[in-house]
Amino acid sequence: MVDVQGAVADGFEPVREAFARNLTERGDPGAAVAVHVDGRRVVDLWGGTRNDSAGGARATDGTTAGTQPAHGAGDPWQAGTATVVRSATKGVAATVLHLLHQRGRLDLDAPVGTYWPEFKAHGKEGVLVRHLLSHRAGLPVLDTPLTPAEALDGVSGPAALAAQRPVWEPGTAHGYHAQTYSWLLGELVMRMTGRSIGRWFAEEIARPLGLDLWMGLPDGERHRVATLRDVTAPPPPAAAGLRVRAKNTVLDAYRDPDSLTRRAFGAIDPLPDENDPAYRAAELAASGGIATARSLSRFYAALIGHVEAEDEHPAARSLFTAATLTQARSQESHGPDRVLVVGTRFGLGYMLHSPSSPMLGTGSFGHPGRGGSLALADPESGTAFAYVTRGTQPSVTSDPRAQALLRAVKSCLRG
Repeated sequence: MVDVQGAVADGFEPVREAFARNLTERGDPGAAVAVHVDGRRVVDLWGGTRNDSAGGARATDGTTAGTQPAHGAGDPWQAGTATVVRSATKGVAATVLHLLHQRGRLDLDAPVGTYWPEFKAHGKEGVLVRHLLSHRAGLPVLDTPLTPAEALDGVSGPAALAAQRPVWEPGTAHGYHAQTYSWLLGELVMRMTGRSIGRWFAEEIARPLGLDLWMGLPDGERHRVATLRDVTAPPPPAAAGLRVRAKNTVLDAYRDPDSLTRRAFGAIDPLPDENDPAYRAAELAASGGIATARSLSRFYAALIGHVEAEDEHPAARSLFTAATLTQARSQESHGPDRVLVVGTRFGLGYMLHSPSSPMLGTGSFGHPGRGGSLALADPESGTAFAYVTRGTQPSVTSDPRAQALLRAVKSCLRG
């Protein structure tokens, strides 16, 4: 029996039960989940291991020899264990741009070239800042993928995008900018503020809120980060025929080397090692964020309202004004996604509730991370949610472990 650590408030016991089942039945080797309601933390759970004893840790660079059983020898996941949350980083990074707009520093309807003149080349004069956030810029791929070293150097990515031609007319369609989002947002923030996006986030958001949440892991925090590895997903239920067919369509797109799907996720080639300290120190706004579940949940709670004092950190007011909150979750893109193949919905930098990415309610906004992690806020119920895992499964927008936890949270909110 897996030992689940942490606490839940009265009425949230079903979340503990769902989390335990993730560890015992859904292949989770180590994970954490946190929930805030009206600024108060009501769920804070963790369990499993944060690494493997020997030989089985996945390098996440495509060279692993296989996977291990979900649980084995390893150091136990602790209250302060953090992990790479992959594309759940995108919602964190988008917040930086929204706050710059809220402070009068950034015009979302301005051409990107206003702030980054070199970007205007090759038919990109009409790319607006809002197109970057809503995946409408037409720049999900690079004609020449970056090496892992180039992807992390802070220079090659922006230069490649400045020289890249859009693959569709900007603003006319949407397709997930899986990797290029890093350099698009990172360079824009650097040009505007003179600070890297990770530094801006640390100084203006993470430190005031007391968050263990980084875009660019400090050297002194390396020991806290779990090791990612692949785990086998359980088989889908027998009645999930439509979902299986949709999944097969997506897998076909991944297998086609010429598809936008394959090229978008392959903008770094070969795939980087996400367990490498150099990768974790880089400020990749698309996929390199590192967080604890309790901090990621507190972050989203702070976007929608007041948060209570916790873990020796003071209470804080909402980061977003009412106007910014409305702006952030207003639909910008919907329908067939040219990269993800399935239908998706995006606001400005955040995924929105949809059949392919179910959240707590129709007004929810947040972002999943490929392989499992998910963080979101639901203003209507005053709820923030974060699930982080080191066990990556072949999911992009609707991981069964995260969905099981969301169902449990919904049942608790209904009372």
